[in-house]
Amino acid sequence: MNTRDIASEYRLAHWSQVMRDRADKGLSIKAYCEEAGIHENTYFYWQHKLREAACTGIQATTDEVKAIVPKGWATVDVREDEEKTLGLTVEVGGCRIIVSVDTNPELLIHVCRALKTL
Repeated sequence: MNTRDIASEYRLAHWSQVMRDRADKGLSIKAYCEEAGIHENTYFYWQHKLREAACTGIQATTDEVKAIVPKGWATVDVREDEEKTLGLTVEVGGCRIIVSVDTNPELLIHVCRALKTL
């Protein structure tokens, strides 16, 4: 990974946190930008870039399946549901992903890649 890639990843991570902060505060984009001193066009530009990165991550394919553990995954809960089927619940920053034995593994890989970019 070169310095340009690292800088790009850092900026995406920073703006991802900005977007999370706005959502956590429950403010409109306009109100948040006024409060934070951010130009709305800048906010929308980075929102677009984050969405692009997430889509690129979802579309990317790989030959080998490997364990993906994005930064910030705090809670992993493996439990048996009432129907006696195993399930996995992963919570990240207020988002919940529930995986069951019927979950398509490829879909889970794509979701993990998308989350990793945020």
